Amino acid sequence: MEGGGGEELAVGCVLSLRTTLGDEIEGQIVAYDRPSNILVIRCSQEGSSNAGARRNIRLLKANYIQDFTYLKKAEDPLDLNKCYIDLAGLQAREEASLRQAEIEAERIGVGVTSEAQSLFDALSKTLPVRWDKTVIVVMNEVRVSIPYLPENVTGGTPAANDRVKKVLEFERKRLQARGPGQF
Repeated sequence: MEGGGGEELAVGCVLSLRTTLGDEIEGQIVAYDRPSNILVIRCSQEGSSNAGARRNIRLLKANYIQDFTYLKKAEDPLDLNKCYIDLAGLQAREEASLRQAEIEAERIGVGVTSEAQSLFDALSKTLPVRWDKTVIVVMNEVRVSIPYLPENVTGGTPAANDRVKKVLEFERKRLQARGPGQF
């Protein structure tokens, strides 16, 4: 599909098309970028007539269109008077993403070796852990200090200490079996 697309590929047209890869797509053209030869298509979905429904958007290199059928001319998809943006939903998704990013960032030790991070990750699979600078704090009571050996486990109940020591011993053996530098 080279050159000018003509009236058939105007923004707002609904097409049914088949790609050179065998995919069949039905949707409305939202935009066409001539320099990159890319179509932006809002794919049709069953029961998505309401304004707030989520929609799938596909970017398709026009070169990959094997053939298409013009179905109809629909309303302008970029008409600002008919666009619906759920700001509260977007803000909620943003806040959730930021909280998740903060949680993930807290799980990364600052100024620790990759071995220490591997030990932290192993402990976190079964126990609640957090970093206190370079010290691993398990269950808010057991502390594991550098060099993160079973002898460096302090605080907490004897049962909690034993559990942390066992996980440390097992994970150290597993890391040594992998070989040096492969944490």
